[in-house]
Amino acid sequence: MRIELIKRPQHSALFSAVSPLLALALTVIAGLIIFSLLGKPPFEALYIYFIEPLSETWQLHELAIKAAPLIMIAVGLCVCYRSNNWNIGAEGQFIIGGIAGSLIPILMPGFQNALTLPLMLLFGFVGGAAMGAIPALLKTRFNTNEILTSLMLVYVAQLFLDWLARGVFRDPNGNNFPGSIRFPSAARLPEIIPSQGSAHLGIVLAVIAAVIVWVMMKYLLRGFEVKVLGGSPRAGRFAGFSSTRMVFFAFLLSGGLAGLAGISEVSGAIGQLRETISPGYGFAAIIVAFLGRLTPLGAIPAGFVLALTYLGGEGAQMSLGISDKVARVFQGLLLFFVLGCDTLIHYRIRLVFGDPVKASR
Repeated sequence: MRIELIKRPQHSALFSAVSPLLALALTVIAGLIIFSLLGKPPFEALYIYFIEPLSETWQLHELAIKAAPLIMIAVGLCVCYRSNNWNIGAEGQFIIGGIAGSLIPILMPGFQNALTLPLMLLFGFVGGAAMGAIPALLKTRFNTNEILTSLMLVYVAQLFLDWLARGVFRDPNGNNFPGSIRFPSAARLPEIIPSQGSAHLGIVLAVIAAVIVWVMMKYLLRGFEVKVLGGSPRAGRFAGFSSTRMVFFAFLLSGGLAGLAGISEVSGAIGQLRETISPGYGFAAIIVAFLGRLTPLGAIPAGFVLALTYLGGEGAQMSLGISDKVARVFQGLLLFFVLGCDTLIHYRIRLVFGDPVKASR
């Protein structure tokens, strides 16, 4: 027996639109079962996960802080995936962007003026784009699988960051703790409403990035090129579009936005370069991209949904005494159900019995 997926000639646009909501509902149902198996009150646990983080103003600020990098990274991944380039290494590009943007306040602490922060953001974008260019070059020059190369570079970036934070960039006055000097105020992203919470301009940058990329995808020739080459590379080449240039464009844009998210996180929420600057934003942003239907504007609400799982996970750890890995389980289930719902909407499953070799004769 084998399973075949047969593409449906027509599928409901309504089901396609509500697929993320259906996936979210299935995730909640799965959460009820998981918490029951863990011996925790399931409805109380779901309240802590999805409702309690929205009850206070300062919690909304924390939600915006965690949503900002998820949205910004996912916007770039939407372009990559729509163009059929599978960048799985946004986590590494996020880290390298954080490192590159931190060079100015660490190596030139006296450089404090109106250009400091814009240059840091520029360095972060360029650093992430340079990291993204590596799998693009390997794919176009040596025909390597970009999934493998981009993913393996994540661990290179993580070890490089750890080496810097514990070595050459370590604060000499930090009592031997890993981490750079604290960034001066000129190198910090300003808070939106300082008296209400700690949310900084990173969320504004993320929304602006989403709008700009949405305009590109909808109204500019480059966006049309992304969709044509992603949907039918042969038709794109017939129209004169270069698949090689598209690989570089997608990876440079995706890596650049991930790097911009990295330096925004370092200069905003953290305030220094540490041995760990991400709880897995680069991987979680993959879920955000698919939950947002691979559209830049769809990444905005999807980013807040994923950010809610981070905050809810922290609250559940303190209130219920469960592992922080449960939050990752929620994120994984959400991606599983989104992909599962999309598969069942676009394809029909058929069970084929008998020997496939004989059946083909």
